[in-house]
Amino acid sequence: MSVPAQASYAVATARPTSYTKVAVAMHWLIALLIFSNVGLGFFMETFPKKAPGHDEVLFYHASLGSLIFMLAVFRLFWRSTHKPPALPAHIPSWQQKLAHTLHWVLYSLMLLVPLTGYLHRMAGGHPVSFFGIGFLPVLVGKDEPLRLLTDTLHVSLVWVLCILVVGHLGAALKHRLIDRDGVIQRMLRV
Repeated sequence: MSVPAQASYAVATARPTSYTKVAVAMHWLIALLIFSNVGLGFFMETFPKKAPGHDEVLFYHASLGSLIFMLAVFRLFWRSTHKPPALPAHIPSWQQKLAHTLHWVLYSLMLLVPLTGYLHRMAGGHPVSFFGIGFLPVLVGKDEPLRLLTDTLHVSLVWVLCILVVGHLGAALKHRLIDRDGVIQRMLRV
């Protein structure tokens, strides 16, 4: 390969310096939906199940959870076909490994939290409507032990997600306010 061709190939295959517009949009949309749905879930827990409005809040909570799951699947597909930008070389390797691990745990939770909520609803004998457009497929029948297990898993995973999101926000703020290394700019591009 000639030198100009090698240089052209290197530019074409080099890692980008920021996330794609689709990745940025998906990041912020999913973040907004997660914050909304966690808030909705906590709100739902503040009043009795027989209270007026409980089922309506639950309907939106389940619909948003289903949407988060679908968007997370799309986001993982997008990530598998579009290389994310590398972290700057000055960031210690242990921090890079920690960031990489945290991202994959967050992706996993974006799938597991809605999935356990979905299984919880089905095991309780309640079909899951997607914003009234239609019902999601019923994968399991009514099963009280499974309902109790998935309820515990769902709530526990939500708490893990909340803790890790706080850590993610803390790391982003550290890069923005202390390190001032431009890492956060990769996800702020429009």
